[in-house]
Amino acid sequence: MRTICSVVLAFEVVVIGLAVPVAIRLGGYSPALAAGVWGGLAAAALVLAALQRFRWGHYAGWALQAAFLVSGFLVPGLAVLGVVFAGLWIAGVLLGRRTDAMKAAYARQERENADPQEQQAR
Repeated sequence: MRTICSVVLAFEVVVIGLAVPVAIRLGGYSPALAAGVWGGLAAAALVLAALQRFRWGHYAGWALQAAFLVSGFLVPGLAVLGVVFAGLWIAGVLLGRRTDAMKAAYARQERENADPQEQQAR
């Protein structure tokens, strides 16, 4: 699950970074404010992509998705992107959990089917 979520966050870094000029042009925000808000979100997404191996990093990813959705109220054109990436995040979590369960079942089956001599060695 964490690998899929890291990939979603990595793609989100690019999209949020490209949201800075959109916020300046469509939202009418100053470049400093737009860079601070959306640049900060992009930097947070980059850091969180690397920190998905920790449980708290995963929950912080959920918070980032919420923050990106909220930023859509500042620039309505970005709300669509926030919804898209929140959907990708949810799909990544669901598919990742399914993949993790399949990997665990496969490992369990491999342990059960292991050579009896190998099991004695353990």
